[in-house]
Amino acid sequence: MEEQSYNAPETVTNTSPLTSYLQRVSMVKTVQDNVIDGSTYCTIKLPYTVTVNNAKIAVNTTADYQKVQDNINANSYDDDIVKIDFPVTMVYYNYIEKPIPNQADFDALIDYWNLYPDLLYKINGLNINYPITIDTYNSANQFASSTSIVSDQAFFNFIKNLNSSQYISLKYPITVVDYNNQTKIIANNSDFEDAIEYAIKYCPENNIVTLDFVSAITNGTWKIPYFFFDTDQTSSYSGYSFVFKNDYSVVATKGTISETGQWETKVNNGVREVKLSFNSDVLKKLNNNWDVYEFNNSHIRLRNEGGSTASYLYFEK
Repeated sequence: MEEQSYNAPETVTNTSPLTSYLQRVSMVKTVQDNVIDGSTYCTIKLPYTVTVNNAKIAVNTTADYQKVQDNINANSYDDDIVKIDFPVTMVYYNYIEKPIPNQADFDALIDYWNLYPDLLYKINGLNINYPITIDTYNSANQFASSTSIVSDQAFFNFIKNLNSSQYISLKYPITVVDYNNQTKIIANNSDFEDAIEYAIKYCPENNIVTLDFVSAITNGTWKIPYFFFDTDQTSSYSGYSFVFKNDYSVVATKGTISETGQWETKVNNGVREVKLSFNSDVLKKLNNNWDVYEFNNSHIRLRNEGGSTASYLYFEK
């Protein structure tokens, strides 16, 4: 990679939205054994054994999760309690492993994860076909290199270890397989973001809990952790808080100064949209027709495709 190419449109950094989404795509798949462990943020390392309604079930492969579900569904008059044969090893979404010797330690771990229901979890329903190649340019030492990534874990750790002076670009085309087992060819960053957004919205494993957008946005106080419009302008909104009200006004406050703007939302062709309207020079930069990329009770991520590059606005509690 030539020195001058690190600002190319297809180049991203460790703070770019695509980078964080790709890391979530490459997290450990943790949702498929929820019938056993009840947690979206960890999974039990195979193999192990459980007892359900007095039946011993060996869980040796991911296909065996269905055996547990089938046993639970077989009779409506039994207790359906899944009892894990300890010890087991828990694998967290970030590949950290923790030995669990007994039921008490397991319960404590699940209770811990249940304290954080709005963590940004793994994005399911999009599997990258490896290997892929990533070019890296380090602006600190002007060193360029190329890395072959061969697995989700390697990709997750590669992104985790990026620093602020590193710029990366993925070598396209890349093929992925969606939750319908359809292969898609990804030609550029925008294609990847579109495929990720589709998985977030339509893969059933990403929609375990159904939330109402208006209820979420009008509950509590929000800040802006990321705003990108041509350039990263996040620092301009440091110290601001936003309260979205049911009358579709929004109050932005910084210190002793407040400004009241307007917000509105609608669903257009299946896409949730949000429009903001402020008057001051700083806040009117947020005025746009935004698409809701994803949201929960603690995070709202908006995206707009207008212009030569996409714009992003994040709200966070």
